[in-house]
Amino acid sequence: MDISEIRKLIRLVQSSDVTEIEVTEGESTVRISRQSMAAPAMAAPTQQMFAAPAAPTVAPTFPGAITEAPADEESEHVFKSPMVGTFYAASSPDDAPFVSVGTVVKAGDVLCIVEAMKLMNEIEAEYDGVVEKVFVKNAQPLEYGQPIFIITPA
Repeated sequence: MDISEIRKLIRLVQSSDVTEIEVTEGESTVRISRQSMAAPAMAAPTQQMFAAPAAPTVAPTFPGAITEAPADEESEHVFKSPMVGTFYAASSPDDAPFVSVGTVVKAGDVLCIVEAMKLMNEIEAEYDGVVEKVFVKNAQPLEYGQPIFIITPA
């Protein structure tokens, strides 16, 4: 297994909810583990071991991006990005956005699409509510946990 394959695995772990992956190829074994800073875990010995770094404390910012949620009572209703990727408000450039300010959504309704590693992931509402604010623009890069919408429960 070469270093470029290992780097791809590290990016895969960083951009997903997977906390650990182990790949064996012939006699070589690579284990990549993402652990929280508070609880380091002991890993079984392997021939090679690489650990994906924990999420940075300061995420990179993009023009027009809001990286922090509002500090008022609305912050509990902020819908955050579940992954790193590119935000798309509609399924194609010619279509209307899935939601906009004032849209009433039901649990399971598609809010947007986040493209990650050439996969289009439909992001669904977790509860019924009304879209109060949209923080990102179409085709804007997203970081994990970045605010996308404020949805007030219905």
